[in-house]
Amino acid sequence: MGSGIAKMILGKKGFTIVGAIDMDPNKVDKKLYEVLSVEKNEDNNCIITDKAEEVVKKGFADVCIIATASFTKTVFPLIKMAAEAGMDIVTTAEEMSYPRALDPELSDEMDKIAKDNKVSILGTGVNPGFIMDLMVIALTGVCDTVDKINVTRINDLACFGKAVMVEQGIGLKPEEFKEGVKNDTVAGHVGFIQSFGMFEEAFNIKLNNIRQEKEPIITNVPRTTEVASVKLGDVAGCRQLGYASLKDKEFIVMEHPQQIRPELEKVDTGDYISIKGCPNIDLQIKPEIPGGIATIAICVNMIPHVMNATPGLKTMLDLPVPRAIISDVRELVEHRE
Repeated sequence: MGSGIAKMILGKKGFTIVGAIDMDPNKVDKKLYEVLSVEKNEDNNCIITDKAEEVVKKGFADVCIIATASFTKTVFPLIKMAAEAGMDIVTTAEEMSYPRALDPELSDEMDKIAKDNKVSILGTGVNPGFIMDLMVIALTGVCDTVDKINVTRINDLACFGKAVMVEQGIGLKPEEFKEGVKNDTVAGHVGFIQSFGMFEEAFNIKLNNIRQEKEPIITNVPRTTEVASVKLGDVAGCRQLGYASLKDKEFIVMEHPQQIRPELEKVDTGDYISIKGCPNIDLQIKPEIPGGIATIAICVNMIPHVMNATPGLKTMLDLPVPRAIISDVRELVEHRE
């Protein structure tokens, strides 16, 4: 994900990457353009380091992009370091899309750190952060009433790296998957709780009876990607369900079957939003909005909005509508006192 973000940034006018951090020994001490396999220029000539303190320091950069982990507590040390260095922050960590849902005290701490250092912090991605929450919320803007929301995202994980495969339990035996769900080594989709939190703030409501279920997607054919190989009868993905009620009546249902190479079993990907109310809204996007490129794009495209935001911990609800950067990014950034 980090390499993809770097490539997209370098394809936009007005950006320069001044530092890059990676723990992969095969990348450390190499020039960024070499690792990305792009032509050398002044915007991509930095040396990759495994020491954050070499690049996360005052006056070194305007923005820090963190694409390393899913969990708030894991990325917090680097967020704190970057904020105290005066950098605005965008992270792909799923829990950071709405960190108050699980970590209200840590969220308060991040908000204070951001305000003390006059920077903004945002967690975003395609999901959570857009498809199954922000886009749904936006669609209700044309509704008089909303009685129930159903959201389904069927997607292909083949473009993702090893960390995602481990989180989804891909390659495990079915019994290993079930044990992994019990002991939390199979995380599945990280984001339903954060999406529910975003819905609560957007609608000014309190949801109850929130629960999740995780089921293995067992393959009937061998499936392979660049980083995973799954035998017949093993786990090719995770089907996750999330439920939330409003005043004890089921209000939101989320279904998110994620797997590698679904086309091998003739499964079509897609994003589906159904809002029952006045009026009813049914939106279908087929095939899915591809998770890899979409997460990369929304992180990059939100950079000027984060830089223009008032200091503090932000969510996608706080910032302008996401849109593509198709002009010089420097023209989109306002001067902050």
